[in-house]
Amino acid sequence: MKRVTGLGGIFFKAQDPAALSAWYRDHLGLETNAWNGAIFEWGGEGSTAGMTIWSVFPTDSTSFAPSMAPFMINFRVADLGALLVALRAEGCNVLDQTEVSE
Repeated sequence: MKRVTGLGGIFFKAQDPAALSAWYRDHLGLETNAWNGAIFEWGGEGSTAGMTIWSVFPTDSTSFAPSMAPFMINFRVADLGALLVALRAEGCNVLDQTEVSE
């Protein structure tokens, strides 16, 4: 079974998300949005197209819970349902909460 196929998003916390996002915009050319992030589109068209999200969150954000880490990496997977079954069968701790997006 194919598992991870790519990166869906890279998210991290910062003291001043707007200022840090502006730094990446001004110095590295990221086209940042009002939500302090950027979208990297890649691939072709239709089913081969995709995107990776890059975004900065405030340090008090609870979006990464239950993790206490200051960052989160989302992976793209071929079949989320099958992968979750396999991970549970392998003894991995898998949260019941999942998020599926196109």
